[in-house]
Amino acid sequence: MFIQIIQGKCTRQDELRAMAERWVAEVGPGASGWLGGTYGFTDDDRFIGVVRFESKDAAMANSNRPEQTAWAEQMMALMDGPVEFHDCDDVTLMMDGGSDQAGFVQVIRGKVSDPARLKSMMADTTLLHEMRPEILGATLALEPDGTFTETVAFTDEASARAGEQVPPPPEVMAELEYAMQGATFYDLHHPWFQTHR
Repeated sequence: MFIQIIQGKCTRQDELRAMAERWVAEVGPGASGWLGGTYGFTDDDRFIGVVRFESKDAAMANSNRPEQTAWAEQMMALMDGPVEFHDCDDVTLMMDGGSDQAGFVQVIRGKVSDPARLKSMMADTTLLHEMRPEILGATLALEPDGTFTETVAFTDEASARAGEQVPPPPEVMAELEYAMQGATFYDLHHPWFQTHR
């Protein structure tokens, strides 16, 4: 799997969401290898989109389509400033990668010196699932320099906040502290999802 993260400030939220829905109807049908996406806005008007493709080649092929270029230009015109793009072809799925039924999504961006250690932690989910049943799944997208974007889907925000208060076992806490040191958390209180049908 390949993931592209798109983020930037946007106060024209209704227009941007309408543009995203238009993409599914008008551009998406020709996007070979597109799997879906998770989208939302933070409280400070930051848009975050986490878009999934089967492969990097499929994503790049889509980016080179004229209709995609035209749509992207219109989308960029709705943004309040520069937009960041992060391309990741090193992707780990946790518990099938998430769910379009999530009522709350948290996107975590950070950087680690040992990506293999982080991936190993993400792959072993048995204990986490027992401790935090409100987590529906997650994706971990890694860039070559160790920068990561973790997208975690929760049943709802109240359950997520309650789960945060449950102290994990010491060995799990050590791994979490390693991974989350200096990380930034983006809360998407009203996420929406697109999935290839």
